[in-house]
Amino acid sequence: MIEAVIWDFGGVFTTSPFEAFARYERERGIPVGVIRTINSTNHENNAWAMFERSAIDFAGFDAAFAAEARMLGYDIPGRDVVALLAGDLRPEMIEALRRIKARFKTGCITNNMPADASGATASSRSIYSREIMELFDALIESSKIGIRKPDPRIYLMMCEKLGVTPDACVYLDDLGGNLKPARAMGMTTIKVESGPQAIAELEAATGMKLL
Repeated sequence: MIEAVIWDFGGVFTTSPFEAFARYERERGIPVGVIRTINSTNHENNAWAMFERSAIDFAGFDAAFAAEARMLGYDIPGRDVVALLAGDLRPEMIEALRRIKARFKTGCITNNMPADASGATASSRSIYSREIMELFDALIESSKIGIRKPDPRIYLMMCEKLGVTPDACVYLDDLGGNLKPARAMGMTTIKVESGPQAIAELEAATGMKLL
C-alpha cells in the first residue's frame, strides 16, 4: 500500500541540465560528455559532491571544478557549470504533484548547492519556487544536512520525517544511481526521462489519474 510519493527536484520538475551541459560543450569545442564525466569521477569526494554537502563554498567549487577539468585538458570554470543548472519547469509534473498531495504524503530530496551559490545562477528562482515547495510535507536538502544522494541515510531520513516505511513509498529521480539505494530498501522507483513517461509510471504505481 503506497502512502507517500518522494521526489527529486532538478531533472524531475525541471528539464535535465545535461542538455545545457552538452550545448555549452558544443559551443566551446569541448567533447560532449566531459562535464558529466568530471561530475561522475570520484563521485563521492569530487568538487561537485563536496559542494552539495557544503564542504566547500562557491569560490571553492569554482576553483576545484576548474582543477578537475584541467586534469582532463579542458578549461571549464565551476561557476560556468553552476550557471547551466537552471532548467525549464515541467508544468505537467507540478500538476501531478498537486494531485498526488490530495491523497498521499509528499517529500522532496534534493542534492543542492549552498546558499552562497544562489547569486550565480537563475536556477534559485525556479528550483526553489515557493509554489512548488509548499506542496511538499517534508524537504531534505543535501547542502543543509551534509549528506547527499545516493547515501542511503538520506532516504531513511525522509521516511522518518513522513512517518512511513520505505516499502510504502514511490521515489522519482532522473539519475539511476540515486534510485538504486531507494529500490534496495524497498521503495517503488521511477526513473524520470520525460514528464509524460514519469506520470504514466506514477499513475500505474498509485492508481491515480494525474493528467
